[in-house]
Amino acid sequence: MLTASEQGSNIATVVNWEITRKCVKFNMKRYWLVVLVIVLLISCACAAPAPTPTPIPEPTPIGPAPIPEDGIPIIDAHSQFDQYVELEKIIQLMDQGGIAGIILSTRGTVTLEELVSFAANYPTRIIPAVRTKSYMENEEKYYKLLKKQVNTYQYGAMAEVLMYHAQKGERAPLVVVQPDDERVLAALNCAVEKEWPFIAHIEFVAAGSQRDEFMTKFEALLLQYPEHPFVLIHMGQLDCAGTRRLIEAYPNIYFITAHSNAAIEYAHYLPTNMFDGEHLAADWKQLMVEYSDRFILGFDNVFAEHWGQFYLHQIKLWREAIKELPVEVAHAFAHGNAERLWHLQLVE
Repeated sequence: MLTASEQGSNIATVVNWEITRKCVKFNMKRYWLVVLVIVLLISCACAAPAPTPTPIPEPTPIGPAPIPEDGIPIIDAHSQFDQYVELEKIIQLMDQGGIAGIILSTRGTVTLEELVSFAANYPTRIIPAVRTKSYMENEEKYYKLLKKQVNTYQYGAMAEVLMYHAQKGERAPLVVVQPDDERVLAALNCAVEKEWPFIAHIEFVAAGSQRDEFMTKFEALLLQYPEHPFVLIHMGQLDCAGTRRLIEAYPNIYFITAHSNAAIEYAHYLPTNMFDGEHLAADWKQLMVEYSDRFILGFDNVFAEHWGQFYLHQIKLWREAIKELPVEVAHAFAHGNAERLWHLQLVE
C-alpha cells in the first residue's frame, strides 16, 4: 500500500507527463504551421512573374545617303525649317552633303501636319521633332500642341526648348523662361516618358546677371534626372573650361555644336567658337577626344537662307575638322552619339 507521500509523487508524475504531452502536441502543431507557411511563401515566390524589364525602344532606321569622300556619314541632330523653305531642297542638300538624316522641327507658320507629311515621304531621312518654340506664349495652346505632337507616333525627338534666348535683330525675339518653369517641366516630362534627349537652349553668356540662376536651376535638373540625357545646343555659349566642368560633374550632359564657329553670319551673338581658323582649336580637340561620347554634330538651320550654300559650307567646315580627330571619335561625333541617344540605326 502506497504512502500518502508516494501517492502524491505518482499524481505529480502523471500531471507532468500530461503537461509535457500537451506541450509537445502544441509545439508540433506550431512546427507544421510554420512549415506550411514557408512552403506557401516559396510557392508564391516561384509562381510570381519576374519583374518586367524596361523595354528598349526599337531603333529607327535612318539613311542611307550618298557616301562622302571621307566615308563618314552625318546625322544632323537639330535643324528647323519655315514656310519659306522648299522641302525637296532639304533632301537635295542632304544628298549633296552626305547627310544621312535630320532631326527636324518647324518654325514660323509651318503646321505639324506638313512636317509629318514630309517625313512620311522620306521616313528614313527625316525624324520629326516636337516643337515648343513660340508656343509657350499662349499656355493653353502650348499644352494642347505639346500633347498633340507627343501623341503623334511619327515624332521621334523633341526640338530645343528655349529658356534664355537673346534677341537677335528683328527676326529672333528675347525669350526668358526659367528651367523650373512649369512649361519647361511639362516638355521635360514628355521627353523622359518618350526616352528622348532633352535639348535645352540656354545662352549662358547672353544671360548676363541671370547666368548663375539659370546654371543653378539647370544643374538641379541634371541631378533630379540622373539617368536622362540633357543636351545644350550651341554649346550653351560655354567656353572649353565651362564645358569640361559640366562634363566632369554630370554623366548625363551632352552638347550639340551648332553655330559654334565663326562662319555663322551672326557669330557675334554666339561667343563659343571651337575653331582656330579652319581647324579645331587645340583645347576643344583634346576635350572631344577625352569625352568622345558627349559631343553631337548638328547644324540648326533656322532661316531659309541657311538651306543653301551656307549649309554645304558648314558641312564642309566640319568634315575638314573631324579629319583631325581619331577615326572612332569622328564617327561618334558625326553620327554614333546621335544614333545611341535618339535610338536610331544608320542604314549602310
